[in-house]
Amino acid sequence: MNTRAPRVTTVLLQRLSRLLQRHVTAAIAGDDRGVHQARVTSRRLREAVPVLATGLTGSKAGKARRKIRRVTRALGTVRELDVTVQLLDELARSPHVSRDAVEDVRARVMKERDARRKLMVERFERINIDKLDSRLASVGAALDEATSEPWRKALSARLLTRSRRLLEAMTEAGQMYAPERLHAVRIAAKKLRYGLELAADSGVKQAVPHVGTIKRAQDMLGKLHDLQVLQAQVAAVQAEPRTGRPREALEDLARHIEDQCRLLHGRYVASSTMLREAATAVRKVIVPQLAHPPRRSQSIKMTLARPAAARAAAGSR
Repeated sequence: MNTRAPRVTTVLLQRLSRLLQRHVTAAIAGDDRGVHQARVTSRRLREAVPVLATGLTGSKAGKARRKIRRVTRALGTVRELDVTVQLLDELARSPHVSRDAVEDVRARVMKERDARRKLMVERFERINIDKLDSRLASVGAALDEATSEPWRKALSARLLTRSRRLLEAMTEAGQMYAPERLHAVRIAAKKLRYGLELAADSGVKQAVPHVGTIKRAQDMLGKLHDLQVLQAQVAAVQAEPRTGRPREALEDLARHIEDQCRLLHGRYVASSTMLREAATAVRKVIVPQLAHPPRRSQSIKMTLARPAAARAAAGSR
């Protein structure tokens, strides 16, 4: 009988697959947190599957990737609108803005969110999550039987590309408040972080602190992006024909949101050096470590315990 422990990569896929099923079920039931967690888990799988399936034969990685993309798309803008509602809840408690203006914007957002939720459920009705689970299991089985680990080289190449892209995006953004360029920094940071989480889960302990650094920057830029989405909703309400309350309340709300955006941008600029250092460490520290895998028994123990960075990131963007 084969009593050999499964590979760390197999255990990782199994864990992500179980998480996705649980979070999708919660999302369909109307749980806002379930929507968020399902979206994050689907993105982690989109990072892991193409890397881990490198060089494998006999798996159904291609079909799994297509289904994972469908899951991410099904969640669509529902999460974005959920966050917008949360921001409006916070603003409603603020003494600096008009409650009436907040409720005007909320009415528009809630109507759009309800329509998006309905579309999300309809899309999930056409996705067989159980079949996705079986396809991920086939990838895990192929990984477990492989005699080499070409995914390490694939992950190294991906991390190098993404760390370079993050540094380029940061240089392009500079220190000016340019929403589109800051959005590019956020996306580049997110993609690099997912790759680093995969490295951390595979046993590269040196990746853990850099995951935390990138997460903090990503959260900051994510909040900035969320406020910019809210700005667009306020602008849409401002553009509507109005016969009731004066426009000054909406203008005050728009200025308040803009001030918050500027504040967050200042915090990002102040912390950008640490983000650059984390991106640079990928080339100098993480990639060399990927070339020296831990012993199999050691790596499986790491995965079962889950790295601290992975636990901390479980509820992140």
